[in-house]
Amino acid sequence: MQGDLIPNSGICAELDGEQIALFYLPNESPQLYALGNWDPIGKANILSRGMVGDLDGRLVVASPMYKQHFDLLTGECLEEAEISVPVFPVSLFGDHVMLCL
Repeated sequence: MQGDLIPNSGICAELDGEQIALFYLPNESPQLYALGNWDPIGKANILSRGMVGDLDGRLVVASPMYKQHFDLLTGECLEEAEISVPVFPVSLFGDHVMLCL
């Protein structure tokens, strides 16, 4: 539900056994982003707890463990281009979050 989202922050949701990091940025377009919650560098499900921001015009989340930045649109790690996390199509439909795996 949209009411479960925290503006300008992330939450973790589970779908089909997979942890998904959802980020709600109400002043951006799109407003909602979904990445895999697994940090491949820190080896933990923690990306939903990272800080969101803008680096050189790219919306990113900084991993809370080692501070690498992951692009919210592509999943690419800005510091290590060969590393990425999965991104998922996500949208708001009324008051519901619609996520596709």
